[in-house]
Amino acid sequence: MVELSSKVRYGLLALLELVRIYQRGEFQQIEQIAATHQIPERYLAQLLMTLRRCGIVRSQRGAKGGYALARDPRQIVLWEILICLEGRQKAVKEEVTSATPENYAIGQVWQETQQAAIAILQGYTLQDLSDKRDEGQAGNMYYI
Repeated sequence: MVELSSKVRYGLLALLELVRIYQRGEFQQIEQIAATHQIPERYLAQLLMTLRRCGIVRSQRGAKGGYALARDPRQIVLWEILICLEGRQKAVKEEVTSATPENYAIGQVWQETQQAAIAILQGYTLQDLSDKRDEGQAGNMYYI
């Protein structure tokens, strides 16, 4: 089954921070992202290096360095992020079905469920996730 591990959650939180600054063409430092979302810096550095190897983020050294999205957030699919961070083997767990009709039926339903979850993740981009975040923030505003 597709699961939301802490690795993927932290990776998505970091990427959402990079979406905020994407249009400005700026870089965000690890320390800033880590402090905002209470992510251990060393762990975040490993996640961002993995995302860089997958072509999702890019890095720049120096005083104004840090990390930025490598592509438009409308082109980065959530499924791609999951596969990058977890690896295909872990993201897609094959159900072992035994010879009994009951276990076969259960395995079939679980496989359909997994395929539906993958289809949903393939249909959402990082920009979609950012838009949902912004909708949630607007919904939390209180007026007097």
